[in-house]
Amino acid sequence: MFTIGDFARHGRVSVRMLRHYDATGLLRPAHVDPASGYRYYTAAQLARLNRIIALKNLGFTLQQVRDIVDEQVGTEELRGMLRLRRAELEAAMAVARTRLVQVEARLRAIESEGHMPTDDVVLKNVPAVRVAELTATAASYAPEDIGPVIGPLYDELFRRLEAAGVAPTGPGVACYEDAPEGGGRITVHAAVQVAAPVQDGDFRIVDLPPLDRAATIVHRGSMDTVLPTAQTLARWIDANGYRSTGYPREINLECPENRDDWVTELQAPVVRA
Repeated sequence: MFTIGDFARHGRVSVRMLRHYDATGLLRPAHVDPASGYRYYTAAQLARLNRIIALKNLGFTLQQVRDIVDEQVGTEELRGMLRLRRAELEAAMAVARTRLVQVEARLRAIESEGHMPTDDVVLKNVPAVRVAELTATAASYAPEDIGPVIGPLYDELFRRLEAAGVAPTGPGVACYEDAPEGGGRITVHAAVQVAAPVQDGDFRIVDLPPLDRAATIVHRGSMDTVLPTAQTLARWIDANGYRSTGYPREINLECPENRDDWVTELQAPVVRA
């Protein structure tokens, strides 16, 4: 048998944790000396300890862990619990990866302050275009709020277009405006160019108005990394005596499967300041 200290070392856990598991009935010592109160464990108990730690690290509550290791949960139910937890962890990892990309984009913008090239900005007229669109509301214009809204919106739009037998005739066009309810919320328009006329399906057909003057710049890469490009555009607008009159449109020129290879044109409507 092992003392609690030895068992803790072999199990790579703290003595305090073992005492807590004993108090909650999750992992009782194999023997407790009646005179000294010292706890003793066997090597066979390492198997139960390993299961407890693994399940705890997966995010299960101690009560769930107890039910599982005491076999009060059936095999199929356990398999379902593990699959659900795996999906939750994968989703959390995806959110964390996206947040890291956005932090890196913000860092690049900070590092480039004062010497961001603006010669890639082009001032041009943008003609009117007919699009099919779906809309939804995002909590803010921040990438972490826009991304989870516009991605599924485009997926649903293309599904509905296919069901209606409508083929896009040009690139996607993402547009934004302040939501009527205010509070910083944003109405997101996920749109794609279509030919006229088009029978209305389970989506809206709208004509985006022309932009008499638009300051434009091409962004290469995932939209999670658009910040430095967008701020280059903002600096050009300010330096050349213009002001923005709305949110930039995003024209999806190339959207291969690898998001890092995307090519997107930002079109910011401007007027003379």
